[in-house]
Amino acid sequence: MTEVSEMNPTIAVRDGQQLDVDLVDSLVKDHVSGVTGRPELTQFKGGNSNLTYLLKYPERGVVLRRPPFGTKAKSAHSMSREYTIMNKIKPAFAAVPETFFYTDDESILGSEFYLMDKVEGYSIETEIPAAWKFGPAENHQLAMSMFDKLIELHQVDYKAIGLEDFGRPDGYVRRQIEGWTMRFEKSLTDDVESFADVREWLLDKIPEQQNSSAILHGDFRIDNMIVDAENPLHVKAVLDWEISALGDPLMDLANTLAYWVQSDDSAAMKAFAVQPSDADGMPTRKALLEYYAVKTGVDISRFDFYAVYGYFRNAVILQQIYYRFYHGQTSDQRFARFALGVKTLCHHCRTLIAASNL
Repeated sequence: MTEVSEMNPTIAVRDGQQLDVDLVDSLVKDHVSGVTGRPELTQFKGGNSNLTYLLKYPERGVVLRRPPFGTKAKSAHSMSREYTIMNKIKPAFAAVPETFFYTDDESILGSEFYLMDKVEGYSIETEIPAAWKFGPAENHQLAMSMFDKLIELHQVDYKAIGLEDFGRPDGYVRRQIEGWTMRFEKSLTDDVESFADVREWLLDKIPEQQNSSAILHGDFRIDNMIVDAENPLHVKAVLDWEISALGDPLMDLANTLAYWVQSDDSAAMKAFAVQPSDADGMPTRKALLEYYAVKTGVDISRFDFYAVYGYFRNAVILQQIYYRFYHGQTSDQRFARFALGVKTLCHHCRTLIAASNL
């Protein structure tokens, strides 16, 4: 395997998102042993909400995570939740970075934040590196190795590792539907339809019984993983745990498949792809759903409901980010087109509802 030269490229810190280098350097040295000198501070370019910075020392890299600037839904940007799950889940689920420090003292940086180790490896974004020379078979194997991590996560005994109090799994599905509906209403802008019919359908179709509870990642995607640069079929770390929870695993599966753009999707859907899931040889959403059912034994007969939820939730996430842009709370031009993404996803929900037998 040919190693890729730029494994996790960073960029100069964006305007309006700067940190005091001397201050964060002092914090790192208080909580991470063996680092010397003044670090180079850069920013990881991925992600649309929480901000991720790299402090590069001669000895190692240290990552700082904090919520976005401006008004935001606190529950959607919980650094405490992310820090807790990564500490508790090892060694039952080894693919998480080592964490060093967390604080909710907002007088330091203006928000809660935490520090963690930088995992060396490669973060796949919109394309699979050409240097790997992957064909359809390797692409398929890559997808399945990552999907197996989701299944592994859902099979962790959360009670045995001290996470029984991490959340309230009972009633999780209803709380999610009601919660995302409320967030959508609160973040609506004049240029986006209310899609009341989609919201009403979801509320009406909530299953009377949910599946056995599991640890849910909440944002399980290819671009939220670090793979071994020399063996990309080995997942070294799963990142971005800020909306992890305990609940129905099909909710997590639906979130993952809602991000899984495939080769026969519309151009509008593909325009918002965040991962190379449509590469030649990648499995379809249907194939992944059936694979999950075989590996876990979970009943997928009502998955239409979960699928609509997954796309609607993605639409709400985009709308919340777009709301901040629309009202001038962020100047990040990446968010200017998110209203179109909201409309595309909600119209897709309508298509799924029309085809559903529920």
